[in-house]
Amino acid sequence: MKKSLEQEYKQAQRKSAKPMLWVSMISMTMMFAGLTSAYVVSRKRSDWVSFDLPQAFYISTLLIIISSITFILAKYFIKKDNRPLTSVLLLITLLLGIGFIYFQFEGFNELFNAGLVFAGEHSTVKSSFIYGITLAHLAHIAAGIIVLLVVLFNHFNKKYSSKDSLGLELGAIFWHFVDILWIYLFLFFYFIR
Repeated sequence: MKKSLEQEYKQAQRKSAKPMLWVSMISMTMMFAGLTSAYVVSRKRSDWVSFDLPQAFYISTLLIIISSITFILAKYFIKKDNRPLTSVLLLITLLLGIGFIYFQFEGFNELFNAGLVFAGEHSTVKSSFIYGITLAHLAHIAAGIIVLLVVLFNHFNKKYSSKDSLGLELGAIFWHFVDILWIYLFLFFYFIR
């Protein structure tokens, strides 16, 4: 009897995991919708200064797109019970995620060297938005890195297989979300100057 209650509880947790993740991602989307809406409204200010995005942001965008592809492949290969290839692909995804963060900070360095700072006397409205929105996204990427580390830990402890890969799937959904979110932000900043 006790074992069946535990099994029912675990099954209920599994059923609610994806919907809860989707609810949290929708709330994050709303936050970024609000931030980008404020950016659009602020463009009408007389002190708005337009400038090109740092080149490092282009590189970071490419890295995060590739990282989503490696995560998709990791998910595919765990379904085939190919643990060694799944391990390699998850590690590559992690390294690409770390590379994304590195190039985001390189982008901040490029902005800073161009005299575009986050706040203070020499800041512009646009540079403040770019720093602020990008830092908010980086906080979500940091959460994604933690998720990747948990997925890797569980993978190396043989918790995933072709029969049970829910944790890896949830990690992939979140990682793809932060990927798509950055692509949206990058295109938004690129086209709405």
